[in-house]
Amino acid sequence: MVAGGARDRDLGRQEALRAATIRDYGEQWTRYPAAEGYLHSAEAFADVLAPLLDPGDVRGTRVADLGSGTGRVVNLLLDAGAAHVIAVEPSAAFEVLRRNTAARADRVSYLQGPGESLPPGGDLDYVFALGVLHHIPDPVPVVRAARAALRPGGRFVAWLYAREGNGVYLALARPARVVTRRLPHPLLAGLVRMVEPFLFMYMTASLRWPLPAHAYMRDVLSRLTPAERRLTLYDQLNPAYAKYYTRPEALELMTSGGLANVRIHHQHGYSWLIVAERPDATT
Repeated sequence: MVAGGARDRDLGRQEALRAATIRDYGEQWTRYPAAEGYLHSAEAFADVLAPLLDPGDVRGTRVADLGSGTGRVVNLLLDAGAAHVIAVEPSAAFEVLRRNTAARADRVSYLQGPGESLPPGGDLDYVFALGVLHHIPDPVPVVRAARAALRPGGRFVAWLYAREGNGVYLALARPARVVTRRLPHPLLAGLVRMVEPFLFMYMTASLRWPLPAHAYMRDVLSRLTPAERRLTLYDQLNPAYAKYYTRPEALELMTSGGLANVRIHHQHGYSWLIVAERPDATT
């Protein structure tokens, strides 16, 4: 009975964290619905997928995007030539997603729900989850749903926060997030505006000296507009739940979801790019 009660409490905490994170992102993306800047460019998309995938690989394919938010990845997939995209978003940002992709809605199917609500059609060529799984306390059901939606040999593409390479950052960010994730939007937005100039100074220094996270500062953050840098800060300080995966944990997540032929790349020294396949029907 004690063990069962503990499991129930753990499940309850996970559900509460997941619901809070969905609410956080619903507010974030409705307050910051912009659809422009470096992060919305083909160059940025190619950088996110390199070296394991090329945006051109999705040309003419049927794909799904889990946690579509404002529609950034949906639009990038359509720009890359995807024939059809299933856009899955659970939060209040769903209307922002529809608005930002309305010009090409004939090539988009919209599904308001969590990632595991993706239909198990077994006919998709790709399922993308870029910056999503690390915000879900138990993401295995989402990975399994992606597997069921893919055709045999279809690919699941995930981008995750990495534990490796983020030691200094996490030592500073984790204590800060204890406070910032509880702040109402106006206070958090004000704090971000106060912190962003210091981030800019650190970024500038990183372009000259090999400071911690200098590769990320040089290759990613220096390309962002000031508004995108503020949103990046906000995104780090806002959600109720965020996990930084070790390499073995990231690999275990894919295999637990029933995927095979897993390839993984430590990207810019702070994240994991993973491409895994649904085994064929005989595997």
